[in-house]
Amino acid sequence: MEYTFQFPKLCNIEPRSRRWLFLLGVVSVTYLSIQSLLIPYGIALRSLSPRSEVPAQVEGSVLPVHSSAKSMMVRNPLKVNSLDSIDASMFGGDIRQGTEPKGNDVSKEIDLMLEEREIDNDFESDINRNVDDDFLSENVVVVDEGLALVSIKNRENVTILHKADETRHGFHLEKIVLPNSEITRENASKENSTVTAKRSDGVKTAFHSSPLILPAANLLENRSTSVGSTSLKSGVVASKNGSVVTTRPGKKKMRCELPPKSITSISEMNRILVRKRVSSLSPKPRWSSVRDQEILAAKSQIKHPPVAINDPELYAPLFRNVSMFKRSYELMERTLKIYIYKEGNKPIFHQPILKGLYASEGWFMKLMQGYKRFLVKDPSKAHLFYMPFSSRMLEYALYVRNSHNRTNLRQFLKEYSETIAAKYPYFNRTDGADHFLVACHDWAPYETRHHMERCIKALCNADPTSGFKIGRDVSLPETYVRSERNPLVDLGGKPPSQRKILAFYAGNMHGYLRPILLEYWKDKDPDMKIFGPMPPGVARKLNYIHHMQSSKYCICPKGYEVNSPRVVEAIFYECVPVIISDNFVPPFFEVLDWGAFSVILAEQDIPKLKELLVSIPEEKYLQLQLGVRKVQKHFLWHAKPLKYDLFHMTLHSIWYNRVFQLKLR
Repeated sequence: MEYTFQFPKLCNIEPRSRRWLFLLGVVSVTYLSIQSLLIPYGIALRSLSPRSEVPAQVEGSVLPVHSSAKSMMVRNPLKVNSLDSIDASMFGGDIRQGTEPKGNDVSKEIDLMLEEREIDNDFESDINRNVDDDFLSENVVVVDEGLALVSIKNRENVTILHKADETRHGFHLEKIVLPNSEITRENASKENSTVTAKRSDGVKTAFHSSPLILPAANLLENRSTSVGSTSLKSGVVASKNGSVVTTRPGKKKMRCELPPKSITSISEMNRILVRKRVSSLSPKPRWSSVRDQEILAAKSQIKHPPVAINDPELYAPLFRNVSMFKRSYELMERTLKIYIYKEGNKPIFHQPILKGLYASEGWFMKLMQGYKRFLVKDPSKAHLFYMPFSSRMLEYALYVRNSHNRTNLRQFLKEYSETIAAKYPYFNRTDGADHFLVACHDWAPYETRHHMERCIKALCNADPTSGFKIGRDVSLPETYVRSERNPLVDLGGKPPSQRKILAFYAGNMHGYLRPILLEYWKDKDPDMKIFGPMPPGVARKLNYIHHMQSSKYCICPKGYEVNSPRVVEAIFYECVPVIISDNFVPPFFEVLDWGAFSVILAEQDIPKLKELLVSIPEEKYLQLQLGVRKVQKHFLWHAKPLKYDLFHMTLHSIWYNRVFQLKLR
């Protein structure tokens, strides 16, 4: 009864106080309603935080860019002015907003972020491989009367950008180039999203890269085949080029989910290399220089070298021509001078990443910048010019997560090349033919297309169907480095007599080929240790390494792209690599004979994988394994470069290809 009489007392409050209470109630209800609408986008109640930040509006668009990577969710159509471009001051000023950390703070924080993430068994994590699993070099687009639908599969992966958010350390641009496109993006947390391009009445398209356009009916040829006594299983069909691929009825395929339309075999790659050595399409310099004459003099000596078959430092069977290689290497050490452009700021330029999946580009950058033997301060004395950017950091700093558009990354490098071409005369003299870059990210072929087309590109993604030029470009080994201080940790493996496992594979199901491998061989044969992802944890890593060190053959199937770190891992653990990746140009293809230390199989040979491996005589296997042990030193990073190591091999292939590309008449 006591509480019953309280209500009339409340009603007797002064009218003025009642109005204030009513106003307070309306404001509270309105605020809570707005916050409830924002909950699905991960930004509800953020304004209550003392560290909340105000989003910056990118000029010329309606895209909000927050200092938090997680808040970069776009709900409205992205309408971009075609005049949007990167501020040229980014190549001379600070690329980030705020104060730049002193010393190596940036590098340490990035290394910490990488270290916090455990890489999967094949050491290809979703973090390192791609920001968006589905967004690769190209996309399969099905066209219907001018309406392009690009189906893109989104997986819920935490990227290094999210780690940057958690550590409150982001690299943000004063001005971001937004692609000349119009894209509608729905809630990024949905598993499948569709990007729809407008009709072509003066229309902007979803992608500036040339998409692979195929009629839906021709994506796969539905015919069954058999290899030996093993027939292709249900749910697996053969494509026109003979490759096998799993099918998912009613679902459009991404490029990475389909075998290539054309295949360049190893024998054809060899023929292309020979043709390029005889007749190069490299542009003639607009004016000659003393450095050109020095390169031509070296070329003459390389073509007619002294015999070097019995050199104790070089194992002759590993090389196409060991005498030419040795003479070329000697002349490189004696002659080659390189100028490194100073333009560009961290983190994209001059910021090597020394751990993880993309460590190759970082280690080369670090060693090149610190190895004074080849460097000159006067660019007029240089034979080659190095553009020291990191394709990994380019994606990390500029790519807008879930935007599925890399046009701004390519535009950034375009403006960089235009900056150095305007400031120096050397790029325009050869159209960039005496300039080189070293990039290990899958997107590098796309990002360097057109504006750096004539440059020598050392790429991990060495795919001729994606723009890799045999005889000019260099296939860069993809190395996963687990320890910056000791990149040689766990090096080596058991002797051949103690390797009891015939073949081993374990890893994530990236791309179309690995599911096929497991479909045929997982739990099918005790001699074939073929697994998917191993359970997480330290034991997983040790188990993975133990299997590689105990196997005769290590299976190296392609992932999303043709390259895989498993090739170098196999050599690292002295296991004969079995490369299954159509169109993959093996590392240092211009000088090494991969038949001396590896087995290269076509993708269509997966059903008879064991049959092919068992058919290799024991004597031949021992020769291959010896070749692996001998070639190992050419695939190792050292804190201080050693003769014939991975740094020198990469630099030599760049030098070697330039020597044979240069023509003055």
